[in-house]
Amino acid sequence: MFENKMLLIVVIVLGGAILAAIAYYITRYMRGSIKLSLPLTVFDPGATITGSFDLETKKDIKGNKLIVSLIAIEKIRTHDSDGDTRTRSKEVYRDEVLIEEAKDYIAGFTAKYDFRISTPGNQTPDPETPGIISPQVVQGLATAFKLLSNRSATIKWKVEARLDAKGVDLVATKSISINTKQFM
Repeated sequence: MFENKMLLIVVIVLGGAILAAIAYYITRYMRGSIKLSLPLTVFDPGATITGSFDLETKKDIKGNKLIVSLIAIEKIRTHDSDGDTRTRSKEVYRDEVLIEEAKDYIAGFTAKYDFRISTPGNQTPDPETPGIISPQVVQGLATAFKLLSNRSATIKWKVEARLDAKGVDLVATKSISINTKQFM
């Protein structure tokens, strides 16, 4: 009897979560859309990402700000002594470019916006400046740490265009790559 109640509770909770996710995406779709376009998706450190996005509203939207962000998410996978694998993610980099301040967008509004945002650059350390470690030393330490531990980490980069609005935001993202081979 207890197992049936637990199963029922789990089904209700999962069903509610699925319905909430569907309602969120339908609401976002009904408000409008952003279509992000990037001519290139692979960049060197210090390069400038250029692109554009089209904003279309289907309903009146009170916008707080319109931004483009460059975001890096680090995924860390660890293995414990029992052989279990755990994965966690954390944002390790964010740079934003403000496209427009707060603005009211009327239903049927359409516009194309161009943007430029820079990737994190190579920082050649000044030998006279104490405390700055060269990227090669950092990479060597990271490799040594990885060999001595049961963890692996990857960094995923993305460009995001977002209309931060009252209620549900409009968002579009594209995955990109930033070359790091020169540090190895």
